[in-house]
Amino acid sequence: MNAAAAPVRKAVLPAAGFGTRFLPITKSVPKEMLPVGDKPVIHYVVAEAVAAGCTDILIIVSRDKSSIVDYFDRAPDLERRLRAAGKDELADEIVRIATQARFHFVRQPEMKGLGDAVLQARDHVGDEPFALLLADTIIVDSSGVPGQPAALDTLHAAYGETGASAVVIEHVPADRISRYGVVGGTERAPGRFTLERMVEKPAPAEAPAVRRLDGTVDPGGWAFAARYLFTPAVFAHLARTRPGKNNEIQLTDAMAALLAEEGFSGCRLPGERLDIGNPRGLFEANRRILSLDA
Repeated sequence: MNAAAAPVRKAVLPAAGFGTRFLPITKSVPKEMLPVGDKPVIHYVVAEAVAAGCTDILIIVSRDKSSIVDYFDRAPDLERRLRAAGKDELADEIVRIATQARFHFVRQPEMKGLGDAVLQARDHVGDEPFALLLADTIIVDSSGVPGQPAALDTLHAAYGETGASAVVIEHVPADRISRYGVVGGTERAPGRFTLERMVEKPAPAEAPAVRRLDGTVDPGGWAFAARYLFTPAVFAHLARTRPGKNNEIQLTDAMAALLAEEGFSGCRLPGERLDIGNPRGLFEANRRILSLDA
């Protein structure tokens, strides 16, 4: 990470949602544990956080997601059996998964939205800045390789410049704007934006605009891309945020209040986002990741 600011050690991964778009399979298998290639989705997200220098990872789960906890825990009996069978390489990989960082888990008692899930991390994070990575989204670099640190490194560089929170953003066409949190603001340097507005799932006609360095405004809009770096001030705003759309505590609402208090940077997504939020997205992610080994 950029040396201009102290390293961000802690990462928070919300993974407590119902995964309704994958029912009935998510009745017993968490969405974050669905396979992409030979690994679950959340494996790639954790690898990205570790590659960016995060050594302390908190995963927000719900009561039916013990398989996530088990995946990042040691399995001594299995390790011994593998070594006895001469499968040392596989045993080493299982150990590495569990020891690549310090893992912690906390339950979100009720499904009250992403903002409420992030608020569960308040005691663990304390007064440090932290990275937030949505656990159902894989970021691939320009070569299509997942688990790389570029997105978090970009956020850290922006944080080092301003001392304020930052979010990765990507351009989306107008017909998809209503699916995302959308930002408005001004590009202050190539790929770096000073944000001025944030709106959760706006209608296309109501979406804020981003003015580029050359003075143009892109058709469509710029949306959050599942990677954030927050100062701990976000927790006070989350605690005051009242339920919004869908009667949930919206992270976007707390971010808008944080923007007014300390400013906020947007950073153009370096690479591409693979959204595993629906079966088509999962299929596409498998196609992309498996093609790397072809």
